This record gives sequence, C-alpha cells and structure tokens, in this order.
Amino acid sequence: MQDYIPPLRDMQFILAELAGLDQVAALPGCEEASPDLVAAILEEAGKFAAGVLAPINRDGDLQGCRLQDDGRVLTPDGWQQAYDQFREAGWLGLSLPVEFGGQGMPKLVSTPVMEMWCAANMAFTMLPILNQGQAEALLIAASEEQKQTWLHKVVSGEWGSTMNLTEPQAGSDLAATRSRAEPQADGSYKLFGQKIFISYGEHELTPNIVHLVLARLPDAPAGVKGLSLFIVPKYLVGADDSLGAKNDVRCISIEHKMGIHGSPTCTLSFGDGGGATGWLVGAPNRGLETMFVMMNEARFGVGVQGLGLADRAYQMALAYARDRVQGRDAVTGESGKPIIHHPDVKRMLLSMRARVMAMRALLYSAAGWFDIAHHHPDHAMADKYRRYVDLLMPVAKGWCTEIGNDVCDDAIQVFGGMGFVEETGIAQYYRDARIITIYEGTTGIQANDLVGRKILREGGATLRELILDLRDTAAALNTAGLAEIGDGLADSIDALESAADWMLANGREQLADVLAGAVPFLHLLGTVCGGWQLGRAALAARARLEVGEGDGPYLAGLVELARFYLATIGPQAAAHAATVCEAGGALTRFDEAAF
Repeated sequence: MQDYIPPLRDMQFILAELAGLDQVAALPGCEEASPDLVAAILEEAGKFAAGVLAPINRDGDLQGCRLQDDGRVLTPDGWQQAYDQFREAGWLGLSLPVEFGGQGMPKLVSTPVMEMWCAANMAFTMLPILNQGQAEALLIAASEEQKQTWLHKVVSGEWGSTMNLTEPQAGSDLAATRSRAEPQADGSYKLFGQKIFISYGEHELTPNIVHLVLARLPDAPAGVKGLSLFIVPKYLVGADDSLGAKNDVRCISIEHKMGIHGSPTCTLSFGDGGGATGWLVGAPNRGLETMFVMMNEARFGVGVQGLGLADRAYQMALAYARDRVQGRDAVTGESGKPIIHHPDVKRMLLSMRARVMAMRALLYSAAGWFDIAHHHPDHAMADKYRRYVDLLMPVAKGWCTEIGNDVCDDAIQVFGGMGFVEETGIAQYYRDARIITIYEGTTGIQANDLVGRKILREGGATLRELILDLRDTAAALNTAGLAEIGDGLADSIDALESAADWMLANGREQLADVLAGAVPFLHLLGTVCGGWQLGRAALAARARLEVGEGDGPYLAGLVELARFYLATIGPQAAAHAATVCEAGGALTRFDEAAF
C-alpha cells in the first residue's frame, strides 16, 4: 500500500495565505504560534501520523474490536502502544488550555494536525477528538470543582471521553430521550437507561472513561428542554484522584460495522445494578445546550475526517495511476504509458485534488475564524467571525463529508477492478468514509439546521454579509487578470444569491418546499465557498509568482487548479440553485401512496 505522505506544502500555503496564521498569532493568547513553531509542529505531527498511526490502520481494519464475556472491549493490536505514545507526546491537548495541561495552541494549528491523524488512521483518531470536544464542553459548563476533578485527565488523555445522546427508540430525535436521573441526598444522581452508537464507550486504552450523558430529571419538562447533562465515570474517583469501585455502567454489545472497525461502537447500559452514579453539569434542563458545544466540536472534527480520508484516497489513486500501465494514449495512440495519461483518469485525479484543496482551505479558514471569535479584542470583528462559523458549520460538516465520500468513490474508479479488491487497501477508505455523512447529524439534519436556524431565523443577514465577501474576491480576481476564474466565481455567487432570495421569500408560507431543497442548498453553498477559497488561492499564488517568490510550477498549478474547479465544479452551483427553487413543489405534491 502507498505510504501516507503528509501534505505539508499545501498546508503551509493555506495557513500563510488564506487562513491568516499571522493574524491569528497576533491575537491575545495565541502569540506562541509563530511560523517556525507551527512548521515544527506540523513536521512532527506528520512523522507521527505516517510513522505510527498509518502502519496500524490496515491491521485495525482487519482485526476490529472484540467484546469479551466480562464486558471488556479489546482494541486492535498496536492501538495501546500508539495511544500511549500519542498521549505522552501531548498531542491531544495541543489546542486546549495550558492551565489544565494543554499547550494552548490556536485551533488553526490543531486543525491540520487533526487532518493528518484522520488521513493516517481515522478509527484511532475518533478517541482524541471526543476528548477534545468534551474538554470544550466542561470548560464552558462545569463547576470549578468538576473542572479540577476531570479536566486535567481529559486534556492529557489519561482518561478517555464519550458523549451519550442516542437511544434505541430516539435515534436523532433527542426529544424522545428516556434515560432518567434520580437525585441523591449527597448531591449526586443515579442514572438509568441505555445509549447506543457510543464511540469508544468501552475499551482498555485508558484506566478510566468519562461519559457525558443526557438524561431527564424527575420533574423535567417534555422534549429537548427537559434534558440535563451528567458526568458518569466508568470508575468512581476518590478525593485524591484514585480510582475506586466500578460504576454501574456496562457495555452490552458492540456494532459490527461497514467501516471504522478499529473504533468500538458500543451500546451502554446504565443502572442495571441499582443506578450509575453521576453528577450534574451546568443547570438542570439545560444539558442540550452544553452538549451542543461538544457536538459542534465533533461536527467540525468530522468535517476534517472527510478532508483527511479524501486526501489519503487521492494520494493512493495518484500513486496507482502513475504506476499502472494499461491501454493506449487516447491522443497519440502510444502504448506502454501509465493510466495518468488517459484524459478521463487525469480528469478524476484533478477533480479530486481540486475538491481536497477546496475543503482544506475552507476548514482551515473556519478554524481561523474560531480563533478570531474567541480571542479578538474587537467585539465587532469577533462577532462577525462567530456568525460565519455558526453559518458555515453545517457546510463544514455536511458538504465536506459528502465530498469526502465522493473523492473516495472516485479513487476506487481510478483503481478500476483492483479498487474493488480489499488487498489494494483503497476500499477501506471508501468504507470508513461512509459513516461521516451520518454520525454527528446526517447531511439532511445539517441542511435543515443551515436553512432553518442559520438563514431563515435571521432573515439571511449573515449569509448576505458572506456573499459580499465572496463578491469582493470575484472582483479582485478580475482586477488581477484572472477574469476567467473571477467570472466563474461570480456566476456561482449569482446562483447562490438567487436561491437564497427564493428561500427567504418562501420560507414562511412554503416551508415544506424550502426544506425539500435544503440539502441541495447546502451543496450549493459548499460548492460556492469551495470556489471562493480556490479563487483566493489563485490570487495569492499569482501574487507570489509576480515577485518570483516560491516554487513557480507549484504556484502556477494552484492557479490552474482554481480555473479547473470553476470550469468543472463551479457550474454545478446553477443546477443546485434550480433544484432549490423548483424541486420542492414536485416533492411535496407527490403522494406517499404512489411510492
């Protein structure tokens, strides 16, 4: 199998030219993120990803996880040693607060590191992503005593973390949650219920696991407004941080899945022996608000999974296409050349690279917006980018995972029949990628959130502000002599604006029609934002070329990549816009009895 090659050159270009590493490093609390330090971090992270995580990925897929009769879950060979190295190196706390043992780096720095982890071994990476999300939730909602008890262990990775939302009867409908919590005289609670699809819900990689669990108090109102959040550890913890008795929570099954075999997906039962001991986090009946902090972190992380898997699949397809000799050159008729010379194979590879770079630029830019929103002293500036993050979070999760699936699919097509054979290894990435459009909220859920909560609720104000920034880039491209790219971007923006106008005009009276086009609108916005980012890349590359700075062929290739994207992917925006505006009525009129 082709070795994983960390894409450091692309990462460094995007960090410097598009995501604003220098601006982020100037923010209060981010000053240590100098270009030299960031370069060193990325180089070491790449070595760890390629040298430690990637080599055990295939074995993890083949071995999977095993549930023992005593309830223990065993992870694949090599997992424990890799996790110990991972934790000892401090990778998990890279962007978490120094006061709790983290390194305090900006999210913009941890995002490319996370991409390399996901590309090298997604199943392994799911555990640290959960710790990072839980740490963010506890930082916001936990009491000081709870922070001191739990956060140091979570940030260091000494203890594992989970989030427990879904139940058998509820699925994505959290209003149907039945797990209950009964208050005790000592201020703790006893929890009863069952949770499903819990990633790393049970394992032996860490001596303890900290579960965050949604449950209902006895007097809780119905629906999602009656959900509270509880810390429920696998083992109870003494005043001196020593581990005590096993809590009343156990793994009763693990899923046999299509992919991510190295990550145990567990069904957990709470309270079979009298009640699992837990502690309330935050205010009663406000648990979902806190859990959404963790979910947003996880959703961004899943978007990065889409990027990482897509890049790994692209690398493998490119290497195969350079080595595989078959057929004749369609233009010259020559034989004996690698299939990369076939126009359709080259088309697929270039489309894969363009979409990977578009995703990378969008996710890194969003990471920089996270940092600005959290650290910028100008409240207006911080608010703008906080709203941009909120608006585009469904795109970061929904569009990037859908594109990640598409790129992995194209990689199998490049391999041809050998892609359908497990021994070549490319099929694993296709199987692993299939879940990312589903967990942490399906693409449909992301699209409804985008249209309903992020656009209709505020009358499209933030979207219109973003469109102005998009148009500024299109105008700059024309001014810089890149009119072909600028005009293509402008056309896609026109399609976006027309679809947005239609949704806003009909969202009140024809909501069903509007929501019928929510997923196409998410694809539309993602397509346009991808073109926007590649347009910005073309501007930056052209500026470097004009002063003779950097690798000329690489920079010229970025300009051509943007031109290719706007010529071949950008026009899809108009089709998505037409679907948004025209298909809803046909869908809502269709009688279910006619299926």
